[in-house]
Amino acid sequence: MKTFNLIKPDNIQENTFRLLANDWMLITAGNIESYNMMTASWGGMGVIWNKPISICFIRPQRYTYEFVEKNDYYTLSFFGNEQRGILNYLGKESGRDVNKMQTKGLTPVISENNSVYYSEAKLVLECKKLYFDDIEPAHFLNDTIDKLYPIKDYHRMYFGEIVNCLQKEE
Repeated sequence: MKTFNLIKPDNIQENTFRLLANDWMLITAGNIESYNMMTASWGGMGVIWNKPISICFIRPQRYTYEFVEKNDYYTLSFFGNEQRGILNYLGKESGRDVNKMQTKGLTPVISENNSVYYSEAKLVLECKKLYFDDIEPAHFLNDTIDKLYPIKDYHRMYFGEIVNCLQKEE
């Protein structure tokens, strides 16, 4: 079984645009007794306030939103094509309707900060929340953006300091 190596975020070898838009990720928050995850393909990585950060976006009606709100840490887990079916399933089902903690094909791992990630991931970012803000439609500078919100359920965005970056051994 391959293990994870702790690396610095600036040593991530993967193309972050491909990771986010094509490979997708699971945003997970909570602890091993109670957690939830959701599939996402919007986000970002960079540097702000002299810290390596991730940015993730969650609509307020998503069950994962409640877990991110209640916890100081969240994880972003990126997978290879082998888990595409799982990511599709977790993107369509709500944790309010099914127990996602029992998803076959995902093995939860507890981090040193008590967050949850998955042994099947190829890359994991463990993040400590630094800042959040709600998307403000009055600030859209392009009229087409608001069309992505037909029911006006604007995302909350979270900036999280990447405190651990785990990459699967090659």
